[in-house]
Amino acid sequence: MNELVFIQDNQVVTDSLTVAEVFNKSHNHVLRDIATQLEKLSAAGEEEWGMTNFGQTRYQNTQNNQWYTKYNLTEDAFAIIAMSYVTPEAMKMKIKFLDEFKKMKKALEQPHPLSERDRLIASMKLTIESAEKLEGIEEDVANLRTRFDNELTLNHGQATSLNHAVKKRVEKLWNSGWTGVLESKSQMYSNLYSQLKRAFHAPTYREIKRIDFDEAMNWVNAWRPL
Repeated sequence: MNELVFIQDNQVVTDSLTVAEVFNKSHNHVLRDIATQLEKLSAAGEEEWGMTNFGQTRYQNTQNNQWYTKYNLTEDAFAIIAMSYVTPEAMKMKIKFLDEFKKMKKALEQPHPLSERDRLIASMKLTIESAEKLEGIEEDVANLRTRFDNELTLNHGQATSLNHAVKKRVEKLWNSGWTGVLESKSQMYSNLYSQLKRAFHAPTYREIKRIDFDEAMNWVNAWRPL
């Protein structure tokens, strides 16, 4: 005799063939009992419950290779079918069935050690998920870095250095006599700062983007009055 209960689609069930064998009935007799109970469930408005707990399927007879109908039964479905089997021997078998359902359910709820293949698959999934998370974090960091580079203006040290570079450039050009059309040193300062702000699209030289600091320094060091 096969096991009384088994796992099907992660659910503990028995089937009509096992019930027929254990209770010493013909399979057709058990199928007739199931059909009767399904009719009663339908009449009671519980057709969906019946379909959920009585799973109709097929099996192949090894003697003639023909296919026949059978039912997989949940514990509740088994209890309904076996309810009318009341001989002393049948009562013993019902208790054994119910005990097996309980044991199998308990075993199903227990965590099972993973096979080497399952451990490898789980490890690969974890590695992929970690890589995807890391990639997402790196992308976020890169986006933040780009945002800060594009939005942060000169810090105090950079602004001071740029201001000193302006003064140094103006003094050098003024002392060398390179004034262009400018009539005073103050005009040279004004002209340089005005062109510097336009060149780097900043309201003031202090609001030049931090990322443009080196370029701004080079621009000042190469500036000449028009």
